[in-house]
Amino acid sequence: MAVPSCYANPSPTFQRAMRLVSDITNANPAVVTTTFDHDYLTGDIVRLMVPSAYGMTQMNQLVGTISVTGTDTFSIDINSSLFDSFTTPANPSPRVRSCAHVVPVGEINGRLTSSTYNDL
Repeated sequence: MAVPSCYANPSPTFQRAMRLVSDITNANPAVVTTTFDHDYLTGDIVRLMVPSAYGMTQMNQLVGTISVTGTDTFSIDINSSLFDSFTTPANPSPRVRSCAHVVPVGEINGRLTSSTYNDL
């Protein structure tokens, strides 16, 4: 049986999008790797969704502020050093219907300070 077929839109029109997660380290702070460029900014607040088939269930539904470390990596202010290891299931059971992913839920980075008035 194959890993579930999951999709994340790499270019959402109106918002920063969900990204699929390929790895999370056991560290303080945890480092998250996405399957493609995440386009997040330091200061974004994200929620992690980690189905039980991926291990590291302690990380599921946790929210944290990120610091971007690369185009497809970021650290998150969560200590995962004592969590179970993150693993991508080779042969998930039929009940595995979702992939590990991260979703932006807020920000503390002042992204809108460069906005301009549109009088159309």
